[in-house]
Amino acid sequence: MMTEAIILAGGLGTRLRPVVGELPKSLAPINGKPFLSYLLDFAREQGVKKFIFALGYQSEQMEAFVKNYLPAESYVFSTETEPLGTGGAVFKAATLATSSSVIVLNADTFFGVSFSNLAIIHELQRAACTIALKPMTAFDRYGVVEVDKLRVVGFSEKKYRETGLINGGVYALDLTRFLQRSFPQVFSFEKDYLEKTYRDQLIMGMISESYFIDIGIPEDYARAQMEWVTRSGR
Repeated sequence: MMTEAIILAGGLGTRLRPVVGELPKSLAPINGKPFLSYLLDFAREQGVKKFIFALGYQSEQMEAFVKNYLPAESYVFSTETEPLGTGGAVFKAATLATSSSVIVLNADTFFGVSFSNLAIIHELQRAACTIALKPMTAFDRYGVVEVDKLRVVGFSEKKYRETGLINGGVYALDLTRFLQRSFPQVFSFEKDYLEKTYRDQLIMGMISESYFIDIGIPEDYARAQMEWVTRSGR
């Protein structure tokens, strides 16, 4: 069981700005509640006790929401003074963790996977990182993750595909190994860590058909508003 989670919530959200204005995209309302509230409720149900929020753009709004929503002892903030990329944000936040492994979540994506199942695969395989993978059909917005017996063996760029596994934005990450690696100050978790290291360290995948939504573009934000009505209060 992993009880700590890093929440990546520092993105600029430029594609969603025409719809939500200067509001951080993870605070965009879904049926009257900030999207992030659904993600935090789900993570707490999954056993997360401590959240490390990697913040950047509009960090004051994010801090105000978190302070009002979570118990004071259950969170800390890791705030960028300048953009660090997803990798730099994870690296900075990871220094505040007290566990050897954590769950990493994108604050604008909901993927209803079992954190405990993800942790079991991660720990049994002694993986450096384990990625939750979502099977998709008829898509062109995402790249594809290639696996062999759940071991990640490649990444393919975005293009139209009939079927494929996409990175669902939920990870179990071994912090001991991650923090020992050498990275530039600004780097991408996906491009500069996952895609550059899967050949020399064990990156695993866990395939899940659980509900997935990424509200990063107006079309999917609108879809989330409709779909959430039917999802047991989420």
